[in-house]
Amino acid sequence: MLAMKVIWTFCLICLFFLLNKEALAGELSEHLLHFPQWEKLTSVRPAVGDLVYPDWIMGSWQVKSTLVDLVAPLAPDIVTPGFEGNRQYLKEPISFPVRFVRKTTPEPGLKILPQTSRKSAVVADRAFNGLNLAKAYLGDTVLSVKVDPDSPNRQITFLRGERQLVSIVAARATENTPDGKFITTEVFQQLFKGGGRPYFNTVESTTAYRKLFTSNQAIEADQVTAVYLSPQDPDYFKAGSRPVALYRYRLDFLPIDEVPTIP
Repeated sequence: MLAMKVIWTFCLICLFFLLNKEALAGELSEHLLHFPQWEKLTSVRPAVGDLVYPDWIMGSWQVKSTLVDLVAPLAPDIVTPGFEGNRQYLKEPISFPVRFVRKTTPEPGLKILPQTSRKSAVVADRAFNGLNLAKAYLGDTVLSVKVDPDSPNRQITFLRGERQLVSIVAARATENTPDGKFITTEVFQQLFKGGGRPYFNTVESTTAYRKLFTSNQAIEADQVTAVYLSPQDPDYFKAGSRPVALYRYRLDFLPIDEVPTIP
């Protein structure tokens, strides 16, 4: 039971910060508006390179993440392990530091990197963010978070007891709205190892960021995490393209200080 709780908690908390493709006009906005009547997105494309953020998100932030709603659309027939246990986080803010940095990155697909093929972009410091987020929820159970040096889309969270959660960003889409929101969707393939039989699932995380024009230049975000069954699950065909669990969060970012450029 404890192992399954760890699996499903990590299926949620390791998603927050893992070449951009623009979504079909307005699809991500519509996706959020239709919560909790969700189906899998059609506009995502294979993830190539890093997820690039707008310049106004660069810096160090103290994030307050609050679970505001959770839904099991296929209950009582299908309910994910740990869903009821996650009710303990409802309306309970969790706080942790994160940072976004400016990094010089190569154009996707180039193995030889002349100066003209490199560009500067704002990206998440995924190892830093992922570790702080995981520790905020699970404390000393989390040992470390490592990002594959050859792929920003592959991350491993190491847990006590020789357990690991491997998260791979398989697909992605972004959208810029007329009212100034930056919306991202990432689809993750996740593998939990070390708790007996390996466990697989698919998770889609959609987040709408908005800069607040206040004295401290804060940012707020609306985030929905959808959990889908993997083909290995016996209920996979019964669920079809529908999620088996939905979690909605409010994210509040308050600036801490500036962070350096990563070469």
